[in-house]
Amino acid sequence: MVGYSTCMSTKRKIVIANWKMSLTLRESIQLAKDVSVENAKAKNIDIVVCPSFTALPSVGPLLPKHIALGAQDVCWEEKGAYTGAIAPRLLHEMGCRYVIIGHSERRQYFHETDAMVNKKVLATIRAGLIPIICVGENGDERRNGQKDHIVMRQVVEAIRGVVLVGAQELIVAYEPVWVIGSGQAVGSDDAEHMSQVIRHTIADTIPPATMEHHCRVLYGGSVDAKNVADFTKRSVIDGVLVGGASLKSGSFSGILAAVG
Repeated sequence: MVGYSTCMSTKRKIVIANWKMSLTLRESIQLAKDVSVENAKAKNIDIVVCPSFTALPSVGPLLPKHIALGAQDVCWEEKGAYTGAIAPRLLHEMGCRYVIIGHSERRQYFHETDAMVNKKVLATIRAGLIPIICVGENGDERRNGQKDHIVMRQVVEAIRGVVLVGAQELIVAYEPVWVIGSGQAVGSDDAEHMSQVIRHTIADTIPPATMEHHCRVLYGGSVDAKNVADFTKRSVIDGVLVGGASLKSGSFSGILAAVG
């Protein structure tokens, strides 16, 4: 396990907006336009927006070059009889660069397992996309003192077999399940600790030099303009994954402006 000093990050901060299943196509198009106009000069950080599948072809062309397009899920197969699923190559074809994988809502409502998450991660990397792997403990696991163990297990299983080549990247977002949608974020000290745990765990699988330049660790969970700097000013936290606060251009722009 590497020491703390080798886990310090010098990468640009990244802010990822997860619109979930919250907007109609018309609303998605309008929000994309508003976000693009209001943040036309926000080029000191990386920005990603992840609309619903139906909005991807419409939202993608509206985004300026410094705002990337992402998807909220993906199938691990390239093609075949998988009704309702979307292959990585199809997302790539629509202009996606990023894919959220293993979000707690997918794990809870659609019973996604660590093994399924791993297959999606591997398929995403093969397709030349960047996986945003979500990990985090629920309330009971936290109260029982299992948070480190749960997150370490999820990270280990998610990146099993991953080999990053060239400029390929990997993102892991710590999203404690019990705070998502609650309006209550964890303390920044807690988020920093969990980011260190994630970095140490990644470094046991991926060479430290590769991890330093091609892996990012984020925090997600009730992020808003008031608390985002508490997280992003920490050197081991490379950015944030934003849910509800990304659904209005004003609040999302406020987050981007406040990133430390």
